[in-house]
Amino acid sequence: MTIRFGILTLSDRSARGEREDASGPALASFLRAENCSVIKQQILPDDETVIRETLLQWSERGDVDVILTTGSTGFALRDVAPEATRAVIQREAPGLAEAMRMESLKKTPHAMLSRAIAGIRGRTLIVNLPGSPKGAVENLQTIFPVLPHAVQLLNDDPASETSH
Repeated sequence: MTIRFGILTLSDRSARGEREDASGPALASFLRAENCSVIKQQILPDDETVIRETLLQWSERGDVDVILTTGSTGFALRDVAPEATRAVIQREAPGLAEAMRMESLKKTPHAMLSRAIAGIRGRTLIVNLPGSPKGAVENLQTIFPVLPHAVQLLNDDPASETSH
């Protein structure tokens, strides 16, 4: 089963072209090495309305199974990924965010400052990741082993019964 991913980098500076996006490409590289399909990538400013509208569009189209956001999860006033995500999801998936924070705390106390969430809209899983390339990939590696089963469950795949 090939999981189809969309990656949204959330950064005012990257959206304005002032800083190169390193997190989105790092995530895409990891996913491709794991034989996943990266269907789309985009850079957006830290604008709650724009993020919310993009998450809605991507999840409603049905061409991605998982949307990863990178950035905009901290304490800064413009860090709005959790709020935009919460406005779009229909059901939360708190275990994913808890697992990422728990594993990250083994590496840095700054993990306590993450406000990242994860949730489901329709058949699409949306996961907020940190903005640093290293942190984004490490957090994705934490939850990656359960993503195939999560996608199977979201798609009512009969094989989901045999994969736990």
